[in-house]
Amino acid sequence: MDLNRVKQILSSSAEIDVTYNGASVWIDHLNEDGRTATVHLRGPLEERTTVEITELQERS
Repeated sequence: MDLNRVKQILSSSAEIDVTYNGASVWIDHLNEDGRTATVHLRGPLEERTTVEITELQERS
């Protein structure tokens, strides 16, 4: 995924399905470096992790 798409998803009111390593995640925010984002798994566990935005994929 690229920087512009991450920004679009964060500003959208729609629920957009994003995955990281095959797991469905929520993007919490884009980090200041512009290369990474903080995400957490969808579901009861809200453990947050920092990932490279290029490793995020949008499911269609």
